[in-house]
Amino acid sequence: MSTITDNTPAGVFAGLTPLPPASGKAGFGGALRSEWTKIRSVRSTLWTLAAAIIISVGISTLGNWGQSSDTAAQLAQRDLVARSMFGIILGQLVMVVFGALAVTAEYSTGMIRTSLSAQPRRTSVFFAKLVIVTVVAFVVGEIISFASFLIGVHFWTAKGVALSLGTHGALQAVFGGGLYLDGAALLAFGIGAALRNTPGTITIGVALLFVVNIMTSFMPDSWQSDIDKWLPYNAGSQVWATQHTADVGTAFGAWAGFAVYIGYAVIALLAGLWVFKRRDA
Repeated sequence: MSTITDNTPAGVFAGLTPLPPASGKAGFGGALRSEWTKIRSVRSTLWTLAAAIIISVGISTLGNWGQSSDTAAQLAQRDLVARSMFGIILGQLVMVVFGALAVTAEYSTGMIRTSLSAQPRRTSVFFAKLVIVTVVAFVVGEIISFASFLIGVHFWTAKGVALSLGTHGALQAVFGGGLYLDGAALLAFGIGAALRNTPGTITIGVALLFVVNIMTSFMPDSWQSDIDKWLPYNAGSQVWATQHTADVGTAFGAWAGFAVYIGYAVIALLAGLWVFKRRDA
């Protein structure tokens, strides 16, 4: 490869226009554009997001169809808004995969070194990734929750149960469903930034959102009453429900429960940021 140096004979590169000198510095806007390009150009990420929509909406539809044989009186006693979005329970696990891949994929391929060479300000890189993951997960989450609910409305209307976004608490719950899925992705993102390992991140994320609920069911009832309501799923799922009772694990209201749930994500993100800034890529 030929390069231009002070000793290059005159006329060798005659007719070529030299590039202008580099100016400015890598900023947060450039980091955002870079992270957006990565998200939309990586097939595994796109397939994961598509899977989240298909699985969540599909399971919700099957769940609604499975209860279509119930009478209107039976349905009236249930939280049909939350029931319409039943697929979120499995969709959250796919969003964990998305949040994990958004940060760990670069470590597995070694591309993180390139990213940090182009933008040495690690805080900018981290928050650029965080903003893109947050926005993408929020949009996908809202698509899932609104699509699931609107399909569910079809089943309940056919059974003579009037249900719409105008129903008391419905709009807040449907919007909250998207927020819940967004939180699952952010939780995994923080864990992934701290662990830098895809399988480990997914394992911990699934354990926190799914497995611990099963484990606590084997505890004494007195323990469950104190522990269950603080578990991520039990606390966070209140934001996509319209009926809140004093049963075990549901002592929090919608937004109080969501605050507890998102607190797990914040702790994970702070840990991830600390590791991201201090450990070599």
